[in-house]
Amino acid sequence: MNKRNEGWIVITLICLIFLLTTSFSWAEEKGIAEEKIAVVNGKIIPKSDFDRKMVIVNEQFSQTGKTPSSAELSEIKKNVLESLINIELLYQESKKDGIQVDDKILNERYENWKKQIPNQEALNEFLKKLNLSETGIKDEFKRELAVQQFIEKKFGQKALVSDQESKAFYDSNPNFFKIPERVRVSHILIKVDPKADAAQKAAARKKIEDIQKQLKNGKDFSELAKKDSECPSNTKGGDLGYLMRGQVVKPFEDVAFSLKPGEVSGIVETEFGFHIIKVTDKKPATTLAYEQVKDRLAVNLKKDKVDKEIPLYLEKLKKDAKIERYLKES
Repeated sequence: MNKRNEGWIVITLICLIFLLTTSFSWAEEKGIAEEKIAVVNGKIIPKSDFDRKMVIVNEQFSQTGKTPSSAELSEIKKNVLESLINIELLYQESKKDGIQVDDKILNERYENWKKQIPNQEALNEFLKKLNLSETGIKDEFKRELAVQQFIEKKFGQKALVSDQESKAFYDSNPNFFKIPERVRVSHILIKVDPKADAAQKAAARKKIEDIQKQLKNGKDFSELAKKDSECPSNTKGGDLGYLMRGQVVKPFEDVAFSLKPGEVSGIVETEFGFHIIKVTDKKPATTLAYEQVKDRLAVNLKKDKVDKEIPLYLEKLKKDAKIERYLKES
């Protein structure tokens, strides 16, 4: 079970490309014949679905600066393929069960997803990167919702959690409900490519120094972030939300946690470039009371129960299914 699900934004993700942690089993574009990566009970999973997932995986690795070994990459590919097969099996079962996705729920799901994207240009960039249309994404949300409804009907309705059970978990796991010190941070970023030469780095430093002068002359931080910052958070005036220690790179963290609310840092250099940081709020470490978490805790405990059932169910489905895999070892 997740210790907490507060939704804090991690700078190393928000400043690169968003939504790449989203896990989709992308639908086949209608009318296009292409290479298959698997066949599940006669239903082809096109290789393009697999390739799109691998694009996401590769982006995640590039953000961490790590390169998987050949053995790790082979295992990742197998896991990606199995995730596509699992979703297809569950989707087929949802259809057998007569699951219907309400258009209103589908549209709400899609619109909520779009709200996470700063603007149309960013959406277009994301779609282009994965060679998708908005219709294709919406079709996939429909599959996702069908699977969710099926799982809830088959397992969720039976996975009851009593007050005694949730209270016992709360009492036995006090560390799960401790919230460390947090700071709400805004920043202005001028990017510097890790491979930049001295001249490029000097040009970036001059840009951040010019911004710093404007701040000292009374210019509004938020407005300058919107105008000059090269982080997607610029649409929010540089606001990154509340951060905990360990969520951001060390030089950024050290400065952010040393500032008082309202204070603005000097120029901070990290592997992403040059930052100017402003702390807008601080929250001390605390422990959430049971009454504050009991509803969410019950939901998470129920999810844990369901999550234990799904692999067993998939194992049974796979025994009875005809599955052909076409993953080539590189």
